[in-house]
Amino acid sequence: MAKSHWIERRLPPTDSPLATATVTLAAIVLALLLGGLLMLPFTPHPGQAYWAIVENAFGSLRGLGFTLVKATPLILIALGTIVAWRTSFFYLGFEGALLLGAAATVWVALRAAPQEGLAGLPGWIFFPLVIGAAFAAGGLWAGAVGFLRSRFGGNEVLVSLMTNYVAILLVNYLVSGPLRAPGDLPQTERIPETTLLPFFIPDTRAHAGFLLALLAALLVWLFLRRTPLGYELIATGFSERAARYGGIPTSQRLVLAAFLAGGLGALAGLVEVLGVQFRLMEGIAQGTGFVGVVVALLGKLNPLGSVVAAILYAGMGVGSEVLQRRAGLPSSVIFIVQSLIVLLILAGDLLRSYRFTWPFRAERLTATAGPRE
Repeated sequence: MAKSHWIERRLPPTDSPLATATVTLAAIVLALLLGGLLMLPFTPHPGQAYWAIVENAFGSLRGLGFTLVKATPLILIALGTIVAWRTSFFYLGFEGALLLGAAATVWVALRAAPQEGLAGLPGWIFFPLVIGAAFAAGGLWAGAVGFLRSRFGGNEVLVSLMTNYVAILLVNYLVSGPLRAPGDLPQTERIPETTLLPFFIPDTRAHAGFLLALLAALLVWLFLRRTPLGYELIATGFSERAARYGGIPTSQRLVLAAFLAGGLGALAGLVEVLGVQFRLMEGIAQGTGFVGVVVALLGKLNPLGSVVAAILYAGMGVGSEVLQRRAGLPSSVIFIVQSLIVLLILAGDLLRSYRFTWPFRAERLTATAGPRE
């Protein structure tokens, strides 16, 4: 008697762009439908609420500017996640890397104030200098975790999570002690105007950090897809033992992936300081390091896909904030919708390797085929 199965494995898995796009779109639609049910006690027309979110986030230059500002650090964190996770280095310390990058950025920027050592430094020298300082700070911070993993083994997830708390306490020490500005608030002096990132959309807060994030996404894509070193990182991620057998120095590649991931995460701190906050203060990260990991997963660990995912995710956040102020819709509802989108998209990946079948259909096919001779 033939066995009936509800789920069976696909041979081979479905990896076509059309199938991926279809599953992703279906997951988003289902999440919006479920979220609409949660909105009914607050608004009789969930569709209008969704349209208001889109309009507020993308329907004007002002809204688009806020969306791009929120998306910029998410893109950079997502890029760091892609480099690390593609190498099977599951780093989760981007919150700390962001804070270290922000601290290094502020330290260099304050040196450009009048009467300081870098005063009067032209922008074409200052910005590469501050980018290099931030990248190095975050890279060394994450690279230390990579070195521990490659040399002594252990779980990099746990170690990297704990380094976030160390970074938070370190920044709290800096803004409460050596770098504290006069006053009651634990924060640094405002950085000089000459060190701020310029705005590239008139009458908005969209700063050049977004262009830096786009450039970084393109470079990461080219690095992983078109260079031998990127190939070695991906090969190490597929099978460290096989890569080592093929002559790839996997330990060195693991540390390199950690350094690059931490550096990209630190650039998220740089754009927050030079483009938004203009100083270092407590709570500057606000969970961005963890949301960026989610964005990378939504983008299927693809650098260019993560750019789109970051913009859409940030747009939902910007639109929901406006909707909360105008219509009284609780922010928790939008957060649930965002969570549903993430969960359903990740769950939808199972459909690439498995498919649902009806038991009676399997029995009918068996009966039609008849007994084997």
